[in-house]
Amino acid sequence: MRRSKLLALSLTAGLGLGMVTAGAASANPDHHHPQQSSCQISADGRDVQHVIYLQFDNVHFTRDNPNVPSDLEQMPHLLNFLEDNGTVDTNHHTPLIAHTGNDILTSITGLYGDRQGQAVSNSYRYYNPDGTSNSASTFAYWTDGVADSSVPTPSDSAPTMVGQDGKMAPAPWAAYTKAGCDFGTVSTANTVLENTTVDINKVFGASSPQAAEAKADPTKAQADYVGIGVHCAKDSKVCAKGTTSPDLLPDEPGGYNGYQALFGAKAVDPAISADGVVRSTAGTPIADYKGNPGFPGFDSMTADNSLGYVAQMQESGVPVTYAYISDAHDQHGANTGAMGPGAAPYTAQLKSYDNAFASFFSRLNKDGINKSNTLFVVTADENDHFVGGQPTPANCDGVTVACNYSQIGEVNANARGLLATQQGVTTPFQVHADSAPNFYLNGNPGADDPKTRAFEQAWSKVTAVNPITGKTDTISSFLADRAEQKILHMQTGDPLRTPTFTSFSDPNYFVYAGGANCTSASACVALGPAYAWNHGDFSPDINTTWLGLVGPGVKHEGVTNKVWSDHTDIRPTMLSLLGLTDPYTHDGRVLTEFIDNSARPGNLRGHHGEDYQQLAAAYKQLDAGVGAFAAATLKASTANVESTSPGDLQYQVATAKLAALGDQRDALAGQIAKVLDADAFGHQRMDQPQADRLTEQADALIKQAQQLAG
Repeated sequence: MRRSKLLALSLTAGLGLGMVTAGAASANPDHHHPQQSSCQISADGRDVQHVIYLQFDNVHFTRDNPNVPSDLEQMPHLLNFLEDNGTVDTNHHTPLIAHTGNDILTSITGLYGDRQGQAVSNSYRYYNPDGTSNSASTFAYWTDGVADSSVPTPSDSAPTMVGQDGKMAPAPWAAYTKAGCDFGTVSTANTVLENTTVDINKVFGASSPQAAEAKADPTKAQADYVGIGVHCAKDSKVCAKGTTSPDLLPDEPGGYNGYQALFGAKAVDPAISADGVVRSTAGTPIADYKGNPGFPGFDSMTADNSLGYVAQMQESGVPVTYAYISDAHDQHGANTGAMGPGAAPYTAQLKSYDNAFASFFSRLNKDGINKSNTLFVVTADENDHFVGGQPTPANCDGVTVACNYSQIGEVNANARGLLATQQGVTTPFQVHADSAPNFYLNGNPGADDPKTRAFEQAWSKVTAVNPITGKTDTISSFLADRAEQKILHMQTGDPLRTPTFTSFSDPNYFVYAGGANCTSASACVALGPAYAWNHGDFSPDINTTWLGLVGPGVKHEGVTNKVWSDHTDIRPTMLSLLGLTDPYTHDGRVLTEFIDNSARPGNLRGHHGEDYQQLAAAYKQLDAGVGAFAAATLKASTANVESTSPGDLQYQVATAKLAALGDQRDALAGQIAKVLDADAFGHQRMDQPQADRLTEQADALIKQAQQLAG
């Protein structure tokens, strides 16, 4: 889900939740296919003129009910396009925690959350000097500081997108604009303005006309300035048609001076549309729920709206577009509760998404934008765990027979009340509410502080009666202390936002901190009928998602699960196909298994490519947040945290071993990442003995972790 439930969008004056009604008119009668002559994205003679990157919110390849076709099965125009023309990897994975913000930012940078700043999302907490903690939003423009509008100036001075060096993480558009390509962005996390408060002040200035509009009419300001943008190449003809603002990236490696951007629909729409109006794929002018033209709100970036913007940008001469598409299983703009698999409104919404893709591909084909000259990359931020009872009738399939649910909704669990009532623990704390809740104990005590240890042990024992099943569940499934959070790439370059510990809960539960006592059963455990799709957790049905690739140089593998990949691999794979580079070492690797031999970098062709793949496969299991090493250490961490012994000696000894093993992993993974990146992008060919040696070392560390887990 694009937005945190409990942060309640404090950074915005309110999202436009009205869904644009589909019309029947042609989307744009004046389709054309201009090319940006300065844009250099064709490598080794391949004719790549366009890049279209689409990232869904919670759209599934797998079935959530065995009788009900999956989301992608109900979008055959998209699934068939990917399957018939390229590769769909169904063994693709998320980072931790698996939420929209971290997932998208990991995908578009090739960096885990510890290196791009948003390991805990879609909001996070940070410690104040007095030991209390405040909440801040993951979703803030790239150059923002901590996005907490509840205070005039946050006590934490780190950037939202903080790297391990404390500076701003590199921006994903810089590689494209430096190559002469305009970079259009449609609601893609933190590459656009995300709110009408801190973002507008940061980009335009607190005394600007835009800031004045945001104060006078925040809904109109959102439609005008939030959610849509173009980062301009130098001498961009498209951007010359609009009102640009400086595109400042003060910490960008190699510098980033003299670049401009179009921020918001008010600047973008006149530059990409002759009549200043951008239309959905169905031909309807895109507007918010009040009729303001422009950005309709993040939840209203349904397939027809997002794809309408993408098509219009591409047709106007913006060759690189990144877009977010909101989920199909929530009733956006309608307060009618959650939908389960096969529910009639859910099926209807997927049908509308399929229609949007049918129109989109037809429109692009007329423009001459197709698989022969365009790199298409399509993925989803994460999968979800459905929380609900059995549907009726039992044989419903959602397509011919609708499914109905009498019990539906995540199980909301009040951690503060349950701890006080069941365990007698009243230690002051706050929590980043989630299915993978992050706990921040007041005073920021250390990992081995008796206060921390007593709290962790108590939380590990908290139970709840599931109102759907009637069974008593232990809420917490896995526990990550600070040593384990570091292994899971959850410790950023800002120590003030590191949680005391993280609990990966039973995925049926959403944990929050409410009242301090359970005056009634429902005061601490109750169904939340507004939401039924949980994610964030460490759970296969959440962490396994999919990746689709189509275009010049991409193999036609169809649907495959033969390669274990994760979101960090998307960026280096794309750049390899486009002949571009980043000024940093990626956490991911090039998925050469899905690239034609002739389209691979010279070092990665033939038998040497097999050495690369062997080492890369071992590296992923060693370094990925949900790989084999992390799975084993999380199990070990859970046992360590739950342990009790005189003087807490068992915890101290076991955690020291875990931390030491984590340090070894970091050193080896860092070495392998540099070797893989140099092999793929730096023309520094590794030899087979080196690949074999590093692979053996990675396998040995994974085995040690598994032995530690028992």
